[in-house]
Amino acid sequence: MDSDKNTSPDDEEVQANNSQDIPADALSRTPEDLEQEQAEEKAANPDATLNEVKGKKVSPIKEFFRKVNIYFLGFVLLAAIAGVITVVSYLNSQKPAPKAVIEGGQALTEDALKELSNTDATVGDTSQTLTIQGNAIIAGEALMRGNLNVAGNFQTGGTIRGPSITISGEANLGTAQINRLQVAQDLAVQGNTTVRDLSASGSASFGGAVSAPQLTVSRLIMGGNAELQIPNHISFTGPSPSRGATGSALGNGGSASVNGSDTSGTINIRTGTGTATGCFVRINFNQNFSRQPKVIVSPVGSGAGQTQYYVDRDQTGFSICAASPAPSNQTFAYDYFVMN
Repeated sequence: MDSDKNTSPDDEEVQANNSQDIPADALSRTPEDLEQEQAEEKAANPDATLNEVKGKKVSPIKEFFRKVNIYFLGFVLLAAIAGVITVVSYLNSQKPAPKAVIEGGQALTEDALKELSNTDATVGDTSQTLTIQGNAIIAGEALMRGNLNVAGNFQTGGTIRGPSITISGEANLGTAQINRLQVAQDLAVQGNTTVRDLSASGSASFGGAVSAPQLTVSRLIMGGNAELQIPNHISFTGPSPSRGATGSALGNGGSASVNGSDTSGTINIRTGTGTATGCFVRINFNQNFSRQPKVIVSPVGSGAGQTQYYVDRDQTGFSICAASPAPSNQTFAYDYFVMN
């Protein structure tokens, strides 16, 4: 070929020298064979290897990374960052909460007041505490949606209103107006007590005197060696009993009327002509007695005294009768008192 023919003598000499330096089987050897040969050379001449290492200076950083595992170094770095974060968080938690200080008052403009009237302002949340070191004056109304706990004294210049009030300890009240009072246990009153309406479903015991303008009871029981003292008059009120049939004791043209109650009253008699023995009149009670009552009769006037009178009685009423004829054309009366 023309290329081979144009080769100069100098090029042929260089190629001859290169062919002498490269072994004949260099191209046929594998990487494993080359590594084995290098190891044999280092073992045969250790001074040459040491001199090579000494001649080549290694960086301290590269030498550190050769000796230290990169994963262990990363773990140490993460642990250091976590420790720093923990220390900073602890120091921040130990710092006292900043106190809000309001220096002086600030006047609100009319526009600011209108804005506040249409919005609600919320301070903090349920997990926070609002502390006021000085006095607080609220000119308007204050609403507590939760419980109100007062550690000191509670003093009010006005009234206290609420659906219910519970006092676990002692309560000293100067003047108290109660529409309805329910006492589950004992009630001790040391001073004067004025009660408009008092209703006791159970027993009531009074160690001292009881003064009332009017006392209404369905049953009054005096126990032991009690004594009932009534310095004034006794009046038995109630609807008047009805008058029943009149009898022959009145005579012709006689009449009778009653004025009083089931307990006491007066029977007025006016006799006619031709009086005879028998009953004057029958008195019927408005409310029947539980058993046969006792009827006490007292004659009023000489005509009643001249008559041998007697009483017929039962649970529904009684009759005034005469065992002898009463004086004719006379007006007299009989007072009665009835009790069980």
